[in-house]
Amino acid sequence: MVTRETDYIQQLANYIKKNLSKGYTLDSLKTALEHQGYSRTSIDRAIKLSNEQLAKQAPEIKEKPIIKYEVVSKTEEPFKKSIWQRIKKLFG
Repeated sequence: MVTRETDYIQQLANYIKKNLSKGYTLDSLKTALEHQGYSRTSIDRAIKLSNEQLAKQAPEIKEKPIIKYEVVSKTEEPFKKSIWQRIKKLFG
């Protein structure tokens, strides 16, 4: 059953989704709606609803991330030697 309140929240959610797609930030939309006289609870409900609706529309990622690693040889790690070993090598 659709009530006035759910219709009202859906209209706010549509407004938020439309303006997010235009590049506005969620904080700026929230501030603009507060200045227009909407209650914070209505805005928060609309944001939650719009996030849920956008999440349902998002494509499912089927690829797993690729993890790359690199083996570093001991000759590439000069800082593992103590400072005295490096000084001795310079003067020795």
